[in-house]
Amino acid sequence: MAGGPTTPVLVLAAADAGALGMLAAGYKTAAEMQAEIAAVRSATSAAFGVNVFVPGEAAPDPEALAAYVGMLEEEAAALGVTLGAPRWDDDDYGAKLDVLLAAPPPLVSFTFGCPASDVVRTLQAAGSLVAVTVTTPAEAVLAQRLDVDCLCVQGIEAGAHRGTFVNDDRPAQDHPLSALLADVRRTCELPLIAAGGIADREGVAAVLAAGATQVQLGTAFLRCTESGAHPLYKAALADPRFTSTAVTRAFSGRRARSLVNGFVRAHEDGPPAYPEINHVTRPLRAAAAAAGDPDRMSLYAGEGFRRAEERSAGEIIERLTAGLERSTS
Repeated sequence: MAGGPTTPVLVLAAADAGALGMLAAGYKTAAEMQAEIAAVRSATSAAFGVNVFVPGEAAPDPEALAAYVGMLEEEAAALGVTLGAPRWDDDDYGAKLDVLLAAPPPLVSFTFGCPASDVVRTLQAAGSLVAVTVTTPAEAVLAQRLDVDCLCVQGIEAGAHRGTFVNDDRPAQDHPLSALLADVRRTCELPLIAAGGIADREGVAAVLAAGATQVQLGTAFLRCTESGAHPLYKAALADPRFTSTAVTRAFSGRRARSLVNGFVRAHEDGPPAYPEINHVTRPLRAAAAAAGDPDRMSLYAGEGFRRAEERSAGEIIERLTAGLERSTS
């Protein structure tokens, strides 16, 4: 979970409980990612992974981007901050690959697209398994052609950013996890990691019975002891006034599932412009958190957000897996 919730402490807690934790490289520099990898390696010999964002294209409509930034000026003024610059960058992608190749972690996963084929081969030769997040059967076919080791199959129920290869509004790109898992299994022989809205033992058991090899959960851990999520963020997940989630571009310019708060309702027409809008709203979101204003924070969460518990990660993992072998054998 990029943006703060996933910490080395959370990854270590997952390892202690027998799960595979994933460090989030998104929004970090290569040096910051390297420091977190070192922190995990210094404390455990257990397996872990690192998730990397594949850079996309610059905003296709500069005029729409400028108009949206103008709409946000009033929000920024209300918090007494200046909006960030609407700039494109590659999230330090090349430098992160260099770090990962120099000291390969057991698993490297990619989101927002496929890495180049030579990147896949080089990481595998160095000793890393390679995974790609897919959100449609067509994306699964493209990823399988690269000979990656496994796919993370992300249903529309998932919280935070959609892992789509392109940032547009094409039809038929939103698939419920159960249907997507079945469709991908029909055309793909790779091991599948199921992700999207899973937040309890029954959900874990269901996707394993449907053919998933592993299960990936994020929102279920947002309120845990080891989560780095802001206290207001954690509280919002249990606040009865936040009753639903929606997929929105309001905060980042990329489609992402969030709790429906005031900002989401006010900015339903955010254009496709990632990471430009993400940079624009970063000061606004930080000021909202500092001011105790959850209605202007990006409260990314999956559809199972109400089942996120205020427990240790180890306790959550134990509850998610209790009796699992008996129920799925």
